[in-house]
Amino acid sequence: MFEIQRLDPENYRQQTRRSSLILIVIFATLAMLLASLSVQLFGEPGGNNFRWNLAGILAGLALTVLLVRGYLYRQPWMAAALYGWRLKRNLMRITNVMHLLKAGVERDNPQAMKLLRFYHLGLEEMHRLEGNAEGLSQMVREMDQHRERMEKQGLEVDLCRLDEAWMDAVKNDVRE
Repeated sequence: MFEIQRLDPENYRQQTRRSSLILIVIFATLAMLLASLSVQLFGEPGGNNFRWNLAGILAGLALTVLLVRGYLYRQPWMAAALYGWRLKRNLMRITNVMHLLKAGVERDNPQAMKLLRFYHLGLEEMHRLEGNAEGLSQMVREMDQHRERMEKQGLEVDLCRLDEAWMDAVKNDVRE
């Protein structure tokens, strides 16, 4: 279950820049080392060693991915980047069913109404963390109208935790 957290935007950006820089250095180091090693082991002196360089770079990329997924993502300095990735991933999952979601909201389906509210709150958080006030300002009216509609129906509007049941209900609503 994913939950929206109220992180400090400046601290979030600082931490994500730091973790990105660390990952870039790890990848660049591994790619250069493995490319050099593959040319030394398999290359021809004075020959075209492009494929061995490329193989080393791809091996460096694969090793970096394995290192991130197997160990680094659990490190405290990766927490902000991981949170941002999870937030965007969950928003994309909702975006993928937006046509179903909007149809459910039009029928006053409470699960769809809640899911759209979570989506709005998640977008608001993402734009706030990334310092994108313009992107958020374009949605304020729609977000306010939806919140007011939910309040009139007596639905909870402070929905910072994504409930998978909402997603399932929206997907299954069309089948019924």
